[in-house]
Order: sequence, then C-alpha cells, then structure tokens
Amino acid sequence: MGILEGTVWQIVQMVLGSLFFWNMLFAIAIIFFQRRDPKSVWAWLLLLFFLPGLGFVFYLFLGIDLHKRHMFKVKGLEEDLHEVIRYQEFQLKNRKLGDSQEELADYMDLVMFNMKAADAILFGENDIDIFTDGKEKFDALVADLEAAEHFINIQYYIIRNDMLFERIAEVLRRKAAQGVEVRVLFDGMGCRKVHHSYWRKLEQAGIRTAEFFPAFLRRFQLRINYRNHRKIVVIDNRVAYVGGFNIGKEYIGLEERFGYWRDTHLRIQGSGILGLQMRFLLDWNYAAGENLMQRELMFLEPPDGRRDHCDLQVISSGPDNALEQIRDNYVRLITRARKRICIQTPYFIPDESLLNALLIAVRSGIEVNLMIPCKPDHPFVYWATYSYMGDLVEAGAGCYIYNNGFLHSKGIVVDGEVFCYGTANMDIRSFALNFEVNAVVYNREKAREMEEIFRKDLEHCTQVTKDSYGARRLKIRLKEQMCRLLSPLL
Repeated sequence: MGILEGTVWQIVQMVLGSLFFWNMLFAIAIIFFQRRDPKSVWAWLLLLFFLPGLGFVFYLFLGIDLHKRHMFKVKGLEEDLHEVIRYQEFQLKNRKLGDSQEELADYMDLVMFNMKAADAILFGENDIDIFTDGKEKFDALVADLEAAEHFINIQYYIIRNDMLFERIAEVLRRKAAQGVEVRVLFDGMGCRKVHHSYWRKLEQAGIRTAEFFPAFLRRFQLRINYRNHRKIVVIDNRVAYVGGFNIGKEYIGLEERFGYWRDTHLRIQGSGILGLQMRFLLDWNYAAGENLMQRELMFLEPPDGRRDHCDLQVISSGPDNALEQIRDNYVRLITRARKRICIQTPYFIPDESLLNALLIAVRSGIEVNLMIPCKPDHPFVYWATYSYMGDLVEAGAGCYIYNNGFLHSKGIVVDGEVFCYGTANMDIRSFALNFEVNAVVYNREKAREMEEIFRKDLEHCTQVTKDSYGARRLKIRLKEQMCRLLSPLL
C-alpha cells in the first residue's frame, strides 16, 4: 500500500472512529440524561445506528433538549393567576357561579380538571362565531382591526409577505398613526422567509414587532422543535380570534398546490377574551422582554356576550410545562363521551394514551369519526397519520378523507355538547414540542353547530373502510410502516 493510500485509509478510520464516538455520546445522552418516552429513545437510537452521519445531524436539529423548562419559563407572571383560579375552584365546588351552573353540571369534572392541570379560568357569557372559510375570516378580522381604538395584539406562527398580510398591514400602519398600540408577535421558523427589513419597516411605522425563538445569524434556524404555533388576535378586549388559519395567500385558497383551504377559526366576544389576552402577554414578555401585565389598558373589561351565553376555558400547552395539557384535555373529553366523537385534524399521530382512549371508545359502542386531508403538506407525517388512522378503521371507527382541498381544521366535538378547537394538531409534536392554544367551549347550541359543519364536510369526503384500507398497495404499506417507526421524531 502506497503512502497516499495509507494516509487516505487513516483519514477514513479517523472519520469512522469519530462518528462512532459521537454516536455513543449522543446515545448515552438520550438514554441517561434526557427524560423521554421509551419509543422516542428507541427511534433515536435506531436512527443513530443505521445513519450515523445523518442521524447526528438530525439529532442536532430535532433532538437536543435545551433545558426547555428554563428557556421558556416566564418568572412570576403566571403566579398572579393562581389566586384567581383557586378562588374560582372554591366557587365551583360550592356551586356559587349562578346561571352557568345548570349547563355546566355534566362537565364540571372537566372544568375542574382544566383548572388544576392547565390553570384555565372558566369564562362565562361569550358569543362565538365559527369561521371555516379563510376569506370570510379575514374579512371579519380586517373589519375588527378597522374599529380598533386602543390596542391590537397579533400573534401568528406563519405570516407571509404577500397580498393578504399587506392588506392587514395597511390597516395596522393606519391605526398606529392614529395612536393605537399595535404589536405583532411571529415565530422565527414559521416566518423564516420574511426578510428582517420588512419587520423594520413595520417598526418605523410605529408597529411593535417581536420574534419568538429567532434564528441564529438571522437566517440559520438551528431548531425545528419548540416553535410557537399559536394564532391569537386581541383587539381592545372587545373581540378576539383563535384557530388554525395563519396569514398567507394559501389560507384564502390562492395556492394551487393546496386548492381550497378548509380550516376552523373562532371569533370570541365576552370575558373569554381575557384568557387569550393573558396568553399573548406572557408570550410577548418572553419574546420582547416587555412586561405588559401591569398595564391597565391591556385589561379593559370585555363587554358580556349577549347572544350565545357560552362558557369557555382557554387552555395552552408547550415544552415549558411538565404536563401536556391539551393532550390530557383531549383524553378526558374522549373518556367522557357517551354517544359520539367527531375529530378533524391534518396530522393524526397520537401517543399511546390518546390512541387507546379512542380505541376503547369505539369498542364501547361510541360513534367515533375521524377526518383527515387527502393530500400531504408533510409527506412523512401524512403516511404516519394514515397508519394510525388504520388502527381506528380496523376497530370500526368512521374514518374519512377530505377531498375538497386541504383540511387544516384542528379540534374535537363530543356528544353535541362540548367542543375543543384551536391551534393544536392531534400529534406528538403539538402535544409536547410546540406552543399551542385551544378553546374548550361548553354550549350545546354551538357544539351542535360544529357537528353540523362536520356533517357537511362529510359530503366532500371518501370513507376509508376495512376493505379499502386492506386493499392498499404494497408501496403505501411500506411508506406507512417506515413513517410510523419515525413517528416519535415527527
């Protein structure tokens, strides 16, 4: 062997030895130093073993736990809420909440659970409008922005620099010039394609902006996990929005790849606005370093709703909490069901507790319906979703593929009495790795309206039966199995 060949062989040995060393180091870190679900541990170990180079890169981007509880903890601010919650718990236990008690009676255990697990205050006397079409939602939003007199707080995961946001930004600039306080909070990953010069122009127009978890050196985003997936708008504490729509032309059906965009968003008037306002202020404090909790302007008393009389709780979850509150709320809703469950989600990658709750419900004779989109925006996630849907099909659940464009709606309706909709998908990423917010609404009339929307969506769906699922091609089966194996990492 020549000198050159010997040198090359030594370099190869060094590289292989280095890869082996880093693989062992990460394997030790995963097993002994991070408290993970065992399935996630095995998935990472398999990836590191079979793809030692790529596995190392994937772990850097997706796997490292950066002491998340310390990174996102907002010291002191959340403690101010505990006294209010404990007092409301006392009132509920002693039946002192008046007229709302009768309709809440069947779900008092769920209300108490969300109070204790998610610090979710119960808000009464709310009016709720349900939007399923992007054009209608943004028309209503722009009209509400035009009527702002005191402040506008906007938070979205994705904001595109396109014609839709320019329409909104035009109103925001005008309102800022009139003395209205305008704040825009965006996620560093979701808005990575928007150049920082655009945000600077908004700042120059008097609009405060803040980036949640900004990219390294502005463009290089090291982290895919821990994204702020919330979509919240609060205007003068007079009206608030929460749901699945982001800001971009695809959300009003102008992106050929997706076609019609089917989503769900709630417009809230009433005391429930304060739950969304507090969530925004906590996130703003972390991202902008500005504590607005002492500003009286931010806590103007919302007028009571005069039409629907809905009781609701705002529940949020994220990697800064030890509990997965939205997941736990879903499980509690499913285990309480007596007649039927209707679920819409673009991504269905449940953990064991959620999947078992649904399977038990099906086998108990409860009507369980699941609706997912017909087309993937993330292929690996889609085929993992299809695999988990297969478990429900085999158990006898009604599973449907939405064919009229892309289904992005996220929520559950139980027994036509209560529903939970918002930003959280039914997947492990939403439950444990992203910051999410949902509204749990206790109102039969609105829950039945949501069920009726689900039934109308069925007109655009194809049912997946045991026969059709069993007849899928070998190629699809292989995709499902591979993606399901990686599901703890997705």
